[in-house]
Amino acid sequence: MLSSEHQHATLAAPARLVADTRLEFRHASLEHLERTLKANATRIVVDLTGTVEIDASGLGVLVLLQKRARERMVAVRLRRASLGVQQMLELTKLEYLFELED
Repeated sequence: MLSSEHQHATLAAPARLVADTRLEFRHASLEHLERTLKANATRIVVDLTGTVEIDASGLGVLVLLQKRARERMVAVRLRRASLGVQQMLELTKLEYLFELED
């Protein structure tokens, strides 16, 4: 969903952001970035409300999205990241890459 009023686009992450789902989510997230750019939005919000599991490959997709978005002057925020997701970001020292929101 793109919202020009708030200048952001929300992308829902899968329940399991792991090796088995990473390619599908990678494809969806890069397509979402392109739609965001076309809508002149300035931020992507990745909604992690339903994400109960994440592994290194899932983090890799989030990092790729963040990198590609930053290159195009679009910010990436992670919404409602579970404690497990937050711990994984801290453990891998990647928390500095993302803004977290409730």
